[in-house]
Amino acid sequence: MTQFLEPLKLNNILMKSITVLTSILILLNCSPVQSNNLEGEPVSHEIFDQLLNKYVGKNGFVDYKGFQKERAKLKEYLTLLQSTAPGKSWSKNEEIAYWINVYNAFTIELVLEHYPVESIKDIGSSIQIPFVNTPWDIKFIEIGGETYDLNNVEHGILRKKWKEPRVHFAINCASYSCPVLREEAYTAEKLDDQLSDQAKRFINDDFRNDITKDKAQLSKLFDWFGGDFKAVMPIKDFINQYADVKIGDKTDISYKEYDWRLNEQK
Repeated sequence: MTQFLEPLKLNNILMKSITVLTSILILLNCSPVQSNNLEGEPVSHEIFDQLLNKYVGKNGFVDYKGFQKERAKLKEYLTLLQSTAPGKSWSKNEEIAYWINVYNAFTIELVLEHYPVESIKDIGSSIQIPFVNTPWDIKFIEIGGETYDLNNVEHGILRKKWKEPRVHFAINCASYSCPVLREEAYTAEKLDDQLSDQAKRFINDDFRNDITKDKAQLSKLFDWFGGDFKAVMPIKDFINQYADVKIGDKTDISYKEYDWRLNEQK
């Protein structure tokens, strides 16, 4: 009798083991799968580069009507950004270029979603969403399982993580007084040169910064985010790295009013 019981015991143990393994596999298959590839290769910004070359003038003003005609192509690029978030293998420059392009591309998309508007600030007041007061508070950017607004990208990532004040000249808030939108996408390979060029363009732009030997009417960016620049060096020294006319110790400094009109080509 025992000769017959031993095989039965073995069969029962085997069946229980199979049941346990099957349960584990089912649980694994039913667990949430992250749709975003957090460890993917850095994305290509070629699509955005083509659109910027086509619809941004040398003065930085934007042909939003042109962007509207190729909105499907812009959405293709946005989907690409959303499908591959920065991973641990990405370099610092790859991440910074990625998030600057995220900010600029999704800002354009936000404007197009509500176009025509006289100012991007009109978007925040025209939609009724609880706890959303400005367009920069609208959470519509889904990346890596997280939903971001433009403030998250600017303040929570670009400013907080890398302490690189030149990003202020790279991100574009779709307004007259903002640093101009660059006519090309940012890339890791060219990032340092692109940021320095943006700083030079912005600081020497008389509309945004009017600098003479005696007086300097600076952009409000240097007032609002003065701490970011001071963390690197005194603001005067920072500006003098790029300014054609240098600010002296006795130069009287004031700040210009910010013009929030939409940066649209006329």
